[in-house]
Amino acid sequence: MRRREFITLVGGAAVGWPLAARAQQPPLVGYLRSSSLAEVPHHVAGFRQGLKEVGLVEGQNIAIEFHSAEDQPERLPALITDLVRRRASVMVGDTASALSAKATSTTTPFVFASGTDPVRDGLVTSLNQPGGNMTGVVFFNSVLGAKRLELVRQLVPAAATIGVLVSLSNRATEAERTDLEVAARAIRQQLLIHDVRREREIEPAIADFVQRGARALFVGSGAFLNSNRKHVVALAARHALPAVYAQRETVLNGGLMSYGASIPDAYRQVGIYTGRILNGEKPADLPVMQATKIEFVLNLKTANALGLQVPDRLLALAGEVVE
Repeated sequence: MRRREFITLVGGAAVGWPLAARAQQPPLVGYLRSSSLAEVPHHVAGFRQGLKEVGLVEGQNIAIEFHSAEDQPERLPALITDLVRRRASVMVGDTASALSAKATSTTTPFVFASGTDPVRDGLVTSLNQPGGNMTGVVFFNSVLGAKRLELVRQLVPAAATIGVLVSLSNRATEAERTDLEVAARAIRQQLLIHDVRREREIEPAIADFVQRGARALFVGSGAFLNSNRKHVVALAARHALPAVYAQRETVLNGGLMSYGASIPDAYRQVGIYTGRILNGEKPADLPVMQATKIEFVLNLKTANALGLQVPDRLLALAGEVVE
């Protein structure tokens, strides 16, 4: 079922907004996501915080519409075309949304939050000089896969076999799997890999890992697995599988540990860029930013439930410990 949150805002003069725009409706921003919006309120909160930092407040001087393709990327072109038709001032979104927008419109500004390489994907000409109607923030969580593998091996050194849950829906997740396989070969770590694209595929994949002797679980990055993180965490707990994830929010939901860039902070930066574009700057002149906030989070309550003794060196590395 397609979910759509449509917010229509009618306001008067907006303090700090350009004089020519004050007698008009607030500018419209379209917020797009290939997967469910219901599971990423922290991304939306980060985006709103970034807007606030540049003086934009939803309901006062900006209108935002939220659209999700609900894991059906073929829906994105119609959503984007509709926003372009209604003269959205800026669109923002994840990698799949940006790729769809690139094929749909070369004029409406688009600010992306992406875990892949936007130059390789053809979204921008270069990181320093994007050169078109797109710019954004990259967080490259997929390239941190080897580090996550190292961390889970430190916590579960007896895991001769590790199950790997990935969703190979874009180049970033495909590159993550390749890098992970290279890292595993170098240390002679056996991996079992399942590619899942539908929620119903997750449970059989994890059950297969357990049946084939996996002693730990590596959960890949990407929008699909992030949207289904609570389901994955519950299954890992049911099967007593120590698991490592890409995002902090998964650990707050009961996951064992995570290592990766802060995506809410990336969306905060997206909000800032959105405001700068609305105030007259061009995407072509705004360099693509790289998220620099990396988080290593441990959940000691989950570790205790699994009967794990967390080494002191891991506790010392953790920037946040959930107890």
